[in-house]
Amino acid sequence: MQLQIKTEKSRQVVDITDQIQANVEPGAKAVNVLAAHTTCAITTADLDPGTDEDLLQALAAIVPKLNYRHPHDSSHEHVMSHLASSIIGPAVIIPVKDGRLVLGSWQRLILVELDGPRTRSIHITNL
Repeated sequence: MQLQIKTEKSRQVVDITDQIQANVEPGAKAVNVLAAHTTCAITTADLDPGTDEDLLQALAAIVPKLNYRHPHDSSHEHVMSHLASSIIGPAVIIPVKDGRLVLGSWQRLILVELDGPRTRSIHITNL
C-alpha cells in the first residue's frame, strides 16, 4: 500500500497515525511504514501542543554548520535535511493487536518533513 502525503511547509511534523491505522489489514501482526525519501523521516512522538516545533528545533541544533561537500546543494539547510532524516530514520515497525496499532497513550506516528513542501510517498507493508 502506498500513501501520498502533501506537506505544506519547509519543515513540519505531520501526524499520519490515522492514515496508517486505516491501512492495517485483517490478520496483520505488525506494519512497516517507510518514507521513500532522503529528506524526510518516519518516527513516533508525543504531539502535545508545541512538541512538533521542539523536535524540529532540536534537529536543527544537532546538525552543525560545517563546510559540507554535498554535490548538488551544499547549503547547510539542504544538507541538514539529509542528515536529520538519517538520524531519525526512514521507517518504523509498529506491532498490531486485534487490528489496532500498538502505541502508547500519547504516541503518534509522524512524518517529519525536512525539505518541503512536497508530496511524500509512504509505503505501508502489513506483516
